[in-house]
Amino acid sequence: MLRVTITQIDAAQLPRQWQSLREHVQREASQLVLLPEMGFSPWFCASPALDLARWRRAVAQHERWLERLPELGADIVAGTAPRSIGQRRYNVAYLWTAAGGIQWQHRKTYLPKDEGFWESNWYHRAPVEFEPLHIAGLCIGFMICTEIWFMQHARSYGKAGVQLLLNPRSTPLGTNSKWRAGGRTAAVIAGAYCLSANHAGQAGDMRLGGDGWLCDPEGVVLARTDAAAPFLTVALDPARAEEAKSTYPRYVDDSPL
Repeated sequence: MLRVTITQIDAAQLPRQWQSLREHVQREASQLVLLPEMGFSPWFCASPALDLARWRRAVAQHERWLERLPELGADIVAGTAPRSIGQRRYNVAYLWTAAGGIQWQHRKTYLPKDEGFWESNWYHRAPVEFEPLHIAGLCIGFMICTEIWFMQHARSYGKAGVQLLLNPRSTPLGTNSKWRAGGRTAAVIAGAYCLSANHAGQAGDMRLGGDGWLCDPEGVVLARTDAAAPFLTVALDPARAEEAKSTYPRYVDDSPL
């Protein structure tokens, strides 16, 4: 069994929530913790205008907090962070492990340009690369926020043997049921557990949604966070995801005729 923790975090309350998360992870003996999309700074993409100084502050904030990941005491911590690579800016998923430290992984490729989520104004779109990650005996696939709606990647991840789909996100209050529907569908398509962590609190005039969740390979929601329980830990059986690959609708042949 694998003990995983889903979260919702208000960046304005980060020091206090971090201490609470440390206590939760250690009390629950969590092995994998999922944090929200670019969760170590307030949600800066709520502003439509790129502010390079603000971007650099967000990058620096994430770098400082990423150094503190060992404090959680988990084997694996996952999330995303803003990164400047050469002359380009990206939203990059990471996996931190107790054995190997930070490993930078998938860069977000599908970027919204919408009220409160002006991401394509703030950073660059990455090439379409959805490669499964093998770590600590697990097969993991990232689908960062908006990417959950591009279900062809859930299908390809399932075929590649992914057991956990990780969906760190930043989404507004009022859309929570829609995002759970996306996560449930992706879980069924891939035959994998789908985990999501979200921002909470305010971003300008917008209220962020919280509501981290975890779905099993049949799309059943096993856990949801809220303001009273911002961190939840569940024991999963990765073998269930392996078994799901041979059942409907995953086994259906979709190769070209």
